Amino acid sequence: MSSPTNPNPKSEKVTAKAPDEKEVFKTLNTNKIYIPVLIGLGVAVYFFLEKVDIPIFLEALGKSNWLWFVAALIMLLARDTGYIYRIRMISDNELTWKSSIYIILLWEFASAVTPSVVGGTAVAIFILNREGLSFGKSMAYVMMTALLDNLFFIMFSPLAIIVSNSFDFTVFPMISADMFNEFVQKQGLKGAFYISYGLTVLYAMFFAYGLLINPRGFKWLLIKATSLRLLRRFRKGAINTGNEMIIAAKTLRGSGISLWIKAIFLTFFIWIARYLMLNCLIAAFTPLEAVDHLFIFARQIAMWIVMLLSPTPGSSGTAEAVFCLFYAEYLRTEFCAAVGILWRLYYYYPYLFVGALILPRWLIQVNKKRKKS
Repeated sequence: MSSPTNPNPKSEKVTAKAPDEKEVFKTLNTNKIYIPVLIGLGVAVYFFLEKVDIPIFLEALGKSNWLWFVAALIMLLARDTGYIYRIRMISDNELTWKSSIYIILLWEFASAVTPSVVGGTAVAIFILNREGLSFGKSMAYVMMTALLDNLFFIMFSPLAIIVSNSFDFTVFPMISADMFNEFVQKQGLKGAFYISYGLTVLYAMFFAYGLLINPRGFKWLLIKATSLRLLRRFRKGAINTGNEMIIAAKTLRGSGISLWIKAIFLTFFIWIARYLMLNCLIAAFTPLEAVDHLFIFARQIAMWIVMLLSPTPGSSGTAEAVFCLFYAEYLRTEFCAAVGILWRLYYYYPYLFVGALILPRWLIQVNKKRKKS
């Protein structure tokens, strides 16, 4: 019987199945934009008609500080620039700037048309591979960025709780008791937060163990887990995932500590810019002090949990619905929902339409490259 530290002989050739192109193109499909757009617009129209006093919103918009709208746009561009620079950096500049831009925009498009719980990992691997990287490098870089993004959440979630306790506010909003008990709803949201956080920590630790410490042990554990009768049907997928981890870990083996440190700080920059964009939008309508910015930033971490659990593509509908739940303290009831829609117009809908526009051109370009090679 093989040991957990070496489930496969080292002489054994490890191969992994590449993402199914048919499945990838089901996601990378311009027709996919209609579903999230219809869901999001449906919820947006409902909230706009039911929750927004249009004259009051237009008056507030006229009195708003437009410099903050520009600042929000700068945060958005800073976030995307960070993503582009990060993928190019971890590829050791093997990717060109043009390729990196295509990769990030199409990756965002894939994330926007798939539920948050599903993600666009297979699509990201496919895109990197089509841009000229080997299958092993494509897997390694996608896994590395996933681990880095989880690290941000793991480190900043406790900080959000500490900040909220220090300044006597809560990252978990109080919900109106019109339909549900306030205490139960608040504790339920807090429970969901801690459960999700715990699962993220466990997932990240297991992932880091496989990617950085013992990929063959990672594969062995997956195989043992899927030897159970209830999980036996996932065995082939587990073997393929284990092989992917071995190949990815081998690819990243030569990465120096300096690369990881740079990538970690760059990841923090990306997510901080992403969150500060909303701070800027709210500040456009309401004067904020430093502690208010901390409050808004901290609550986004809790709000992200709700959005991650959404079954809809790109959290369409869910994000618009929960926005005022978290930020009603800072925005008047008459136009809070309208700001939530504006927030989505900044960071979500553009990627749907930009992705749909550049996808056909990108496919033509990469197919030409393949024919030449």
